[in-house]
Amino acid sequence: MRRRALIASVLVAALASAGCSEGGGGAAADPKQLTVWIMGDSSAHFEELVKPFTTKTGIAVDAVAIPWDSIDQKLTTAVASGKGPDVLQIGLSKLRTFASSGALMTFDDKTLAGHPNLAADRFLDGVAGKATAVGGNVVSVPWVSDTRVLFYRTDILQAAGITEPPKTWDELRADARTLAARGKGQYGYYIPQWDSALPVIMTWGQGGQVVDGTGKIKFDTPEFGRAVEVYTGLYADKSVPTNADFDQVQGFTSGVAPMLVSGPYLAGAVSAAAPELKGKWSVAPIPTGGTDASLLAGSSLGVWGSTGNRDGALQLLDYLSEPQTQLTWYKLDGQLPTVKQALADSSLTADPLVQVYARQLATARLLPLVPNWDGETGKALLDALNSIVLTGANRDTALKGLYQATSGTSTQ
Repeated sequence: MRRRALIASVLVAALASAGCSEGGGGAAADPKQLTVWIMGDSSAHFEELVKPFTTKTGIAVDAVAIPWDSIDQKLTTAVASGKGPDVLQIGLSKLRTFASSGALMTFDDKTLAGHPNLAADRFLDGVAGKATAVGGNVVSVPWVSDTRVLFYRTDILQAAGITEPPKTWDELRADARTLAARGKGQYGYYIPQWDSALPVIMTWGQGGQVVDGTGKIKFDTPEFGRAVEVYTGLYADKSVPTNADFDQVQGFTSGVAPMLVSGPYLAGAVSAAAPELKGKWSVAPIPTGGTDASLLAGSSLGVWGSTGNRDGALQLLDYLSEPQTQLTWYKLDGQLPTVKQALADSSLTADPLVQVYARQLATARLLPLVPNWDGETGKALLDALNSIVLTGANRDTALKGLYQATSGTSTQ
């Protein structure tokens, strides 16, 4: 933990230095050129998305694909060289780290003047304006939204005598036992060992929080304890695979793991991998323990503080926030809008899957905006739970270690 904290602090300090720099940092000083960092493998789709923007404004957009697991290293290198992008995609779990660095431009009323599409009230309430401000500063605008729902194989559940998807975690655990009893190598559910959001979602579903009234992380609660019972119980029942390299798409399409919690992106992956399963799977709201809650995730867009093309960057963000642009991005890349008008468009709401996504987004919540959730708090959470279910660590000892490792972490 100390080593990760040191690495994070070095990165933040370096970024802060770059953000305060007077001399560049934006990759393009040319007012007719923008460089955009796009996470994952969506750069080709993004270049198609912005063609109308280039035609209208004359501003060329160079989309650079950055792997999600390389963003910290990429940023550190950019800071060291003094050359960064003009616009960058920021996963919400990384937002606090980037915001605290001082490297991003602040979106105040003066900045937003003349760009009506960037007004906070146009976006989902949970990710816009003050909802994602850090230290009182808004340094990003929402772009795409994501939530978690229950994917299930209707054909396999029905063959096992399960007529409807589970509505509670207790029902899911019971159904998973039934499905796992189909035979050797068969499971009922899949838990990604890398997904730190799942145990938090389970805690919310039990009516709990993972942040106390002072803004500090607090896992030592009865509700988290009940979530741990569900999480570890699925392993104890032998209802979930234990191999870390389990492929959720293959597991779902083959029927080995006919239930799992994932985001809307999985729908496209399943349809592409197994089109013959059309009509044999569906989605449902995430199970609860009494409280309806899921993850509000996705990405925002930020502007590098020392960009050489500030006006062009803001024009691009305004274009990306137009309802029609957001709808086009969903068609191109399967990522849900954050603009309310786009989410309510009939071209989306006519889709039964999107109806479930939209319903789930209405009660979805952000993970705590703490520095480096993925590398520190979320990792400590997974390390504790995985040590219990995979290596047989003592439950109380593992959880005590988790409480100690995260108790000082604050969202303030």
